[in-house]
Amino acid sequence: MITIMSIITPVYNGIRYIESCIMNVIEQACRDVEHIIVDGGSTDGTVEIIKGFAERYGHIRWVSEKDKGQSDAMNKGVQTAVGDILGFLNVDDYYEPGALNEALDLIKGLPEPSLLVGNCNVWDNDGKLWFASRPAKIGLKKLLLGKYMEAFPMNPSAYFYHKSLHDRIGLYKSDEHFGMDVHFIFQAVQAAKVTYVDKTWGNYRYLEGTKTYEDDKSNGNGPRVKQITKYYRKQQPPHCRIYLAIVEKWGKIMNLADNALSDLRNR
Repeated sequence: MITIMSIITPVYNGIRYIESCIMNVIEQACRDVEHIIVDGGSTDGTVEIIKGFAERYGHIRWVSEKDKGQSDAMNKGVQTAVGDILGFLNVDDYYEPGALNEALDLIKGLPEPSLLVGNCNVWDNDGKLWFASRPAKIGLKKLLLGKYMEAFPMNPSAYFYHKSLHDRIGLYKSDEHFGMDVHFIFQAVQAAKVTYVDKTWGNYRYLEGTKTYEDDKSNGNGPRVKQITKYYRKQQPPHCRIYLAIVEKWGKIMNLADNALSDLRNR
């Protein structure tokens, strides 16, 4: 039985990157892939480029129509995907060579539903490598403690999952335009078998002018993520909330002790 991977790209007026995004999936040379491009009614020439590629490559499926935002576009992609495995590739991000075949081979051996997570390179506005995200400790407790650098995948170009996961957790929150991926990860780690592999699959461009960049700049992202974390903490049973409070308190005590020792050494 053939396992198909569906890569979903939501886009709106993405002419700067749409061609390189499409070519990146083509150059993966993954035979069992479909690329679903959900355009929100672009007016900058994006649609013409998508149409041109779709006429030449049978694995590309696309639609262009007004939507309610990125989450709505993502849900359209999920609902139309024929693949058993899903991945999301934002128009300005890209995969490492061979990432799709490697991830597809690995996830075939995992129980359903699974979330398969790799590493992601994060590039700054000048095209320089800012850091590499390695969420090796991904899991609910780390996320609830706010250990995002240890546990949160920075970008969907570095993770893949069974489509059936949505049967358990529902679709992306269509009224959430910024934190939909945070909600998804919190839900996924509770409903799926999570597997981390120390392989770099994704590349995330943290670019000036993009939604995420401007959200960070206006100090919207940090408080929002904390609020989402608080929401999922409240859902946990009493013993878990007590554990989290103790660990959090102990961490603060240890930080105070470390600072006090540093002060003594510097005198």
